[in-house]
Amino acid sequence: MSARRRSRELAMQALFYKDMSLCSSKDCIELFPGHFNVSKSARPFFERIIKGLEQFGSDIDSVIERFSSNWKISRMACVDRNIVRIAVYELLYCDDIPAKVSINEAVDIGKKFGTEESGAFINGILDSIHRAHENKEISIST
Repeated sequence: MSARRRSRELAMQALFYKDMSLCSSKDCIELFPGHFNVSKSARPFFERIIKGLEQFGSDIDSVIERFSSNWKISRMACVDRNIVRIAVYELLYCDDIPAKVSINEAVDIGKKFGTEESGAFINGILDSIHRAHENKEISIST
């Protein structure tokens, strides 16, 4: 498994923990690497994802809700919601990562950790967001 894949999976798990424990402080995320095996190779990208979601999380959630027809972010399965958040962060704010890679990684992680429908659900939302972003239909803060 690549270091970036491991970073994405760990970030999803940390965000899942934060959501499920209703922990609103940064402490629950900051303590995560000390309690779980976040290798030296996975840690930089893990931290990049977490910091990006802390900084742009509300904007990312707004974009997700806009493109997830009839699904409020709070109604999505916790695993799916956090996988989509990570991928949308990559699509909108990580120019060094090809969109196809971000989408494929998210779908694969969804299939691994989510339900039977997770892969298709995640792919549908991300594909719509990617197309809108390419067509400059999404404005983002930087």
